[in-house]
Amino acid sequence: MLGCDIGTLFKVTVAGGSYQEGLMTHIQGVPPGLCITEEQIYRDLLLRKPGQDELTSPRREPDIPIIYSGVNAADSMPGFSNKGFTNGTPFVILIPNLDRHFEHIEQYRVTNRTPRPGHASYASYQKYGEYDDAIGAGIFSGRYTNTIVAAGVIAKEILKKHNIEVTAYIKEAAGVRAPDVPLDEVRKKVAAFKEMRKEHDPVYAAIYGEKRIRPDMRLLEKMSVLAEFERQIPELHAKGKKMDKEAIRRQYGIHPQLNCPDLDTADEMYRKIIEITKGGDSSGGVVEVVATGLPAGMGEPVFRKLDGELGRLISIAAVKSVEIGEGYAVKDLKGSECNDQMYVENGKVRFKSNHAGGITGGLTTGQPIVVRLVVKPTPTIDKDQHTIDKVSLENKVLSAVTRRDPTIVPRIWPVAEAFTSLILLDYYMQHIAYQSL
Repeated sequence: MLGCDIGTLFKVTVAGGSYQEGLMTHIQGVPPGLCITEEQIYRDLLLRKPGQDELTSPRREPDIPIIYSGVNAADSMPGFSNKGFTNGTPFVILIPNLDRHFEHIEQYRVTNRTPRPGHASYASYQKYGEYDDAIGAGIFSGRYTNTIVAAGVIAKEILKKHNIEVTAYIKEAAGVRAPDVPLDEVRKKVAAFKEMRKEHDPVYAAIYGEKRIRPDMRLLEKMSVLAEFERQIPELHAKGKKMDKEAIRRQYGIHPQLNCPDLDTADEMYRKIIEITKGGDSSGGVVEVVATGLPAGMGEPVFRKLDGELGRLISIAAVKSVEIGEGYAVKDLKGSECNDQMYVENGKVRFKSNHAGGITGGLTTGQPIVVRLVVKPTPTIDKDQHTIDKVSLENKVLSAVTRRDPTIVPRIWPVAEAFTSLILLDYYMQHIAYQSL
């Protein structure tokens, strides 16, 4: 299958499917000497995974990552302490599927001849025919995005060492848009949201809190833990630590389910999402990503412009539009309003605005990079929809019977943060290489 890789110097290739044995991300370009743990990777994966609350699909995939290669199995020689550190070879992460029971597979089997409107199930059948991986939509399921999040953990760790930070959050959901919030405040709220989610995640407590999976264990030992854990998933979620939503609001000043930095807006987003869901429908929204610390002049002209490359974020499942800076709104601005005028202060170039989103001519200006992703409503809804039998070519009516997300927006922002980090790291590595000449 072509199309499952991205990058030049930091190159990521993904594989797997929603109901296959699992998924995998293969990364080239990881420098030696990094200490990356499975626990660290899982802290981001838990932000994206389903089955956490009423705003996500009830599928309870734990998304526990297994580092398969790319790190030293032991200290390589006497006097060296490099066990567990990256060694420069391809870094591979496995993410087994554990919640794929027959009754769920059967729900897909009985409806797979009638493709879901708004989903890839009709087009993928035209491409791959009878061998199309249609159980759970295969690699066209949003489930594949966990591979992006896993790779993004490594990219963000490298960027952080160069004082480059990438932050994503929910800007709009179900037609409710958040006001502008200072970036420092946004980052405090996003950090609080990540910490809160970790503290309330039953899988984190059971696997890493109890040290059932440790870095020094062999692959087969880890897999035996997962085989045992698979049987415990339903009970774990039933008896897991329940969120005290009011206590979370008081302690963290955030909404427990929506990573929006403005609490009042998040409350209204939640109310609107639930209202739409009770009507059997789904809703979309907007995710914003902001990156700081990048040098001016990073990028390439013509066909490899950085903003063009960031347009690849539309590859994320359910994303239908990507805009940089003011984006679509520039159509209503005059040149005098749209241009980011410059001045010098204390020997440094400053800008009076950032309508360009930190990129002009495909190159960074040194300002924050601002990217927004428009997310469509979940295609699977609790309403009858007109469709066809893709084999016999008869008209049909489809009733939703499979598991679904009322909205995908709360699960898209960690993917957007990770994907943006992959792109920026790859271009940053090229920039450093070029400048060093």
